[in-house]
Amino acid sequence: MAANFDNSAWFYDKLAFVVFRKALINAQLYLLSFIPANSSILVAGGGTGWILEEIAKIHPSGLTITYVEVSTKMMARSKKRNAGNNTLLFITNAIEDVTIKNTFDIVITPFLLDNFTEQTLQKVLNHIHLSLKPGGIWLNSSFQVSGKWWHKALLKSMYLFFKIFCNIEASKLPDIEKQYKHHRYKAIANQTFFSDFIIAEIYKKTLK
Repeated sequence: MAANFDNSAWFYDKLAFVVFRKALINAQLYLLSFIPANSSILVAGGGTGWILEEIAKIHPSGLTITYVEVSTKMMARSKKRNAGNNTLLFITNAIEDVTIKNTFDIVITPFLLDNFTEQTLQKVLNHIHLSLKPGGIWLNSSFQVSGKWWHKALLKSMYLFFKIFCNIEASKLPDIEKQYKHHRYKAIANQTFFSDFIIAEIYKKTLK
């Protein structure tokens, strides 16, 4: 059975705030400043959808957003968000199972890629990679272990929690940076949060 966050939809945002305060939110807000006007955007694993309201604060109109979320309960919350006058397409499915016919200027993966094993990540990242236009921008937020003793302990407890409640397959962080290098993405900028435990990264897809 694939991972599904239905069980956590009602408490996910509150739990994130209790543990990380505004760090998860701030990491994603940092990424949104890199969205140009009139972009076509793929949001993969958008959760409860609060990010749609934040995008609309920056771009009240002119965007075309394809919003993919596997959890039906998360999606129900997302559809109630105020996305301004932007055009939205909601798809309730795992991103790796979605047939993407269009290509996008921007891809956003908010704390999605951490959920996969190394093998699955290769498939998922390649699938999303093919949907991004050459020269397009990939905005990713994820966790990282940067040497602090409590990083590994907190990460281990997080994986155990979400494996029990949401059936995620991963039990440790996959090497996300390795996959970006494999596809020859250029790192544009990044910023860390919560004592370097959280990282927001901007990658550009090369023309080759």
